[in-house]
Amino acid sequence: MENKNSQKLWGGRFTGEVDPLMQLYNASLPYDYKMYKVDLQGTKSYTSGLQKLGLLTEDELSEIHYGLGKIKEEWENNTFIRLPSDEDIHTANERRLGEIIGTGIAGKVHTGRSRNDQVATDMRIYCRDILTNNLLTYLKELISVICRRANEEMDILMPGYTHLQRAQPIRWSHWLSFYATYFTEDYKRLQEILARLNVSPLGAGALAGHPYGIDREFLAQDLGFSGVIGNSLVAVSDRDFVVEIMFWGSLFMNHISRFSEDLIIYSTAEFGFIKLSDAYSTGSSLMPQKKNADSLELLRGKSGRVFGDLAGFLMTLKGVPSTYDKDLQEDKEALFDSLVTVENSILIATGVVSTLTVDKAKMEQALTMDMLATDLADYLVRKGVPFRETHHISGECVALAEKLKLSGIDKLSIEQYKQIDARFEKDLFETFDFEKSVERRNATGGTAKSAILKQLENIQTQLQ
Repeated sequence: MENKNSQKLWGGRFTGEVDPLMQLYNASLPYDYKMYKVDLQGTKSYTSGLQKLGLLTEDELSEIHYGLGKIKEEWENNTFIRLPSDEDIHTANERRLGEIIGTGIAGKVHTGRSRNDQVATDMRIYCRDILTNNLLTYLKELISVICRRANEEMDILMPGYTHLQRAQPIRWSHWLSFYATYFTEDYKRLQEILARLNVSPLGAGALAGHPYGIDREFLAQDLGFSGVIGNSLVAVSDRDFVVEIMFWGSLFMNHISRFSEDLIIYSTAEFGFIKLSDAYSTGSSLMPQKKNADSLELLRGKSGRVFGDLAGFLMTLKGVPSTYDKDLQEDKEALFDSLVTVENSILIATGVVSTLTVDKAKMEQALTMDMLATDLADYLVRKGVPFRETHHISGECVALAEKLKLSGIDKLSIEQYKQIDARFEKDLFETFDFEKSVERRNATGGTAKSAILKQLENIQTQLQ
C-alpha cells in the first residue's frame, strides 16, 4: 500500500500517516491559491534557468511550459480540481503538472529549488503586482478626485478647527488639500516599499544556496526584479517587506479613519456641512428618518482590522529563529486580508468623495466673528505693536463683547475699542471680513487661494 506522504514534496522521509487535523492545520492552499499565476510564472522562469544549465533539454522545457500554460487556463476558468493532498499552491501546481505531462519530466522542475525560495519569490511578485496595478493606481485616483473637488470648490469658506473648537476661517479646498497631502505621502511611501521588495530570492534553495550554480541574475531579470537578495539565508526568511506593507496599510488606514471621522461629523444635522449620496449611506431598521454614514463608519472601523493584521504578524515574527520556519506561513492570511481591506477602502473613499454634496451656506453660516480675533491682533501688529501684547488686547475685546452679550467683536464701537487700546482706528473694522482673512494667509501652505493652488499643483507633480 502506497503511503500518502509519498505524494508530498517532503514525503520520502516519513512512513507514518499524518494526523488529519494536522493536515488541515498545515495546509495553506485555501488562501495561498491566490498566488497561482505568480507561482506558475516563477516556475516557468526557474525551469528556463535549469535548461541553461543543461539540467533540462529544450524538449523537456517546452513540455513543462506547455503544462504550466494549461494549468493557468484551468485556474482562470475555475476548472482546476484541488485535492486533499494539496498542501499549498506549489504542491497543487506541481501535482497537476505531473498529471498533464507526466511525473518523469514534471519531477525535474524542483531541481535545486526549495519551497522556501519558491514561496518567497511568489509573495514578492504577488505583492509587487498588487501594489503596482491596484493600490498605487487606486490611491492616485483618490488623490486626483480630492484635488479635482478642491479646484472646483475653491470659493467655499468654512471654520477650521483645533480641539474640535472653531479656530480660524479656512477654505473647504484647504481641508481637502490637507488629506490629499497625507494621501500623497502614503503614495510616495508605497513607491519606496515597492522598490525595496522588488529583489529576487529565487535560486537560494532551502537556505544554503543553489547546488548547480544557477544564474540568479537571469532569473531576477526574467521575473522583472531589479536585482537579487545577496544572502541566501536572508532570501528565504526575510518577511520585512510583508511587515512594511502592513505597516503602510495601518498608517494609511489611520489617515482614512481621521478623514472619515471629519466627514462623519460634518454630515451630522448639528453641522450639516456635507451630505453623503445614497450609494454610500444606509438607513435605520427602526427610525425611518435616519440616514447613516455607514461607509465612513466602516472605513473608520476597518483601520483597527488592518492594524490587527500587522500586530498579529509582528508577534509571530519576533521569535522566529533563522532561517525559514513554518511560523512564516502566518504571513499570508494577515497580508492578504490587509491588502484586500486597504484596496476596498481606497475604492469606497473615492466613491464617497466623488459623490458627496457640500452645503456652502451651512459652512459659511458656521463662521463667527470671534474666529477673527487673531486677525484683530494682527491688525495692531501691523501698527508696530508686539504680538504678545496684541494677543492680550484682542482677548480683552472678545471678553468685553461676551460681557455685553454682543453677537460678535465686530459689534463693539470704535469708542469701546479705544477704551481698551488707543491705537485702534476706524480702519480696524476692515478686519472683519472672512474672505480677506483667508486671503491674508498666502504664505506657502496657507489657506489663501494662491497658496492652495500651489499645494494642489505640488501634489499633482508628485503623482506623475
